[in-house]
Parts: sequence; C-alpha cells; structure tokens
Amino acid sequence: MITARDDAGPVGFTATSLSSVSAEPPLLSFGVGTGSSSWPAIAAADHVGIHVLGEHQQELAATFARSGADRFAAPTQWREGPEGVPVLDGVIAWLVGRVVTRVPAGDHRIVIAEVVHGDPTGSGRPLLYHQGRFRRLGD
Repeated sequence: MITARDDAGPVGFTATSLSSVSAEPPLLSFGVGTGSSSWPAIAAADHVGIHVLGEHQQELAATFARSGADRFAAPTQWREGPEGVPVLDGVIAWLVGRVVTRVPAGDHRIVIAEVVHGDPTGSGRPLLYHQGRFRRLGD
C-alpha cells in the first residue's frame, strides 16, 4: 500500500509490485498509473508511505484498489507519520521514503524512494497478490 498527502488530504493506492532497488542507500521502487486518482499527489510528493499488509488485511487492500472509494474513512485506521505521510495502523511494517525520482514507463511512472523512516514491529504473515488474487505464503 502506498500513501501520500496533498493539499486536499491523504491519498493512497494498492501497489501490485514493490521492489528493492538498492541496499545502500536503501531504495525501493513501485509503479503508479498516470491516470490514477493518486498520481497527482504522488507526482508532487517529497515523501511517500510504503506499507506491508498482513493476511488479515485483504479488505483494506481491496478498498485502496477500488476506484472512487473513500480510502481513509472508517474502518481504515491511520495517523500522520513522519514527514506528514499518512501511516496505516495494524500493518506488518511501514516505511517512509523520500522520493528520489519518477521514471516514465508508458502510462505509468516508476517511483524510486529512499527509505528514511520505518517501523517493522508489526506481527503476522504478509498479504501476497499473485496471478490476479490474494494468496497466503505456501499457497
């Protein structure tokens, strides 16, 4: 899950991929469609939130993937985190990344962010998405 903030408030979307780019410095990448409702905020953001969801959070992932949904309304629980980035509660881990670059890739942009804050202390097994559906480790 990726989150950011713009003048209108928090925005977010379910990313279908997240990749490690570098260990030193710690860089991650994700893709975002330029036609998505979150793109204007991601395009302007200095920092983004990156969340690892647990298996129990399939509905949260579906909400953030749904067009037109009020993603930050109840029952979503969140707070303002470092750098003003919305941080989701109850996740396995969250990171805040400083946006380093946005690389054009067709109708998407690949965003590369350097991890500057984070909390990996959540518990549970990660929510996976593979071949068009949510899966558990070992499926």
